[in-house]
Amino acid sequence: MSRPSVVVLDYGSGNVHSAVKALQEAGADVELTGNRARALEADGLVVPGVGAFGAVMSALREARGDETIDRRLAGGRPVLGICVGMQVMFERGVERGVDTPGLGEWPGTVDELRAPVLPHIGWNTVDAPEDSVLFAGLRDERFYFVHSYGAREWTLEPQRPFRAPSVTWATHGEPFVAAVENGPLSATQFHPEKSGQAGIRLLANWIHSLAA
Repeated sequence: MSRPSVVVLDYGSGNVHSAVKALQEAGADVELTGNRARALEADGLVVPGVGAFGAVMSALREARGDETIDRRLAGGRPVLGICVGMQVMFERGVERGVDTPGLGEWPGTVDELRAPVLPHIGWNTVDAPEDSVLFAGLRDERFYFVHSYGAREWTLEPQRPFRAPSVTWATHGEPFVAAVENGPLSATQFHPEKSGQAGIRLLANWIHSLAA
C-alpha cells in the first residue's frame, strides 16, 4: 500500500525541516515545496508557521499560499495548520496593537492570552472531544506549546448537514483553542513535530485520515 503524499508548504516560515521529518516518521511521503501545482495535487497539505501573525500572513500572500489553501479547501482537500499556521485560519490577529486580517476560514480573533507568564512554553494536556480523529488513542498525552497568542473563543455555528467541528481546548491562564477539526481543515496550536511520540501518533492519525 502506497504512503499518502504530503506537501509541507514552503513559503519562508521557519521550523519546516522538523515537520518534514516528523511527517515522514508518521507514515507519509513528504515534499517541502512552494510549488503551487504540487501543493494542490498532494493528498495532504501542511501549513507551518512561527513568529508574528502579520509576518506569516505577509509571507503567505507573497507566495500565493493563501490562494493554494483556499483552493484546496474549496475542493475538500485536507489541510493541516500548525501553530501560527493554525492562527492565520481565523479572521484576524491582533499582536502588539497591530490588527491583521487572516485567511478567514473560521470566525474569530487571535490575540494575547491572559496568563501570568508569557510566552506559554512547554508541555500541556488538552481536552479533546470523544469524536476527535486527531486525538484518537491520545487522551492522556501532553503536547508541546510555544506561543503567547491564541484563539480564546470558538464562535463558528454548526452548518447542517455537515458534521459539527471538533474543537480541542487547553488552558494557560485561561482556556484557548488547542486544535480544530473542521471538515478538510484541521489545525493545532501546539507543535506535533516537537511533541515526541504523542505528536508522531497525532500526525499518523491525520495521515491515515487522508485515505478515508
